[in-house]
Amino acid sequence: MPVGNEGKSDLCLFIEPLGEDYWLKPGEVFTVGPESSGIDVWFEASVSEDCITLWLYEDGDPAQVLVGYTVVDADGTLLDCGHQRPSGQRFSAAGPVVD
Repeated sequence: MPVGNEGKSDLCLFIEPLGEDYWLKPGEVFTVGPESSGIDVWFEASVSEDCITLWLYEDGDPAQVLVGYTVVDADGTLLDCGHQRPSGQRFSAAGPVVD
């Protein structure tokens, strides 16, 4: 699933249930997918002003949350949690909070 930032400021891609964050600069696109091929992944997305939160489910079953996923940039580079996280950024149950 490609996720793009067409805005003018950084955008947080927040993936549950592990609470991992990846930050997109304006114009960037990241792709989220399963670590293993052959898995039918369904996505649930919630969007706020500065954050997209994704839940990944196997076969659309909310009881089967997928925690084995990858996030790659447009060049196919595997990204780590916290990629491009702004300094002073932290999270609460409601999403990102800037100090």
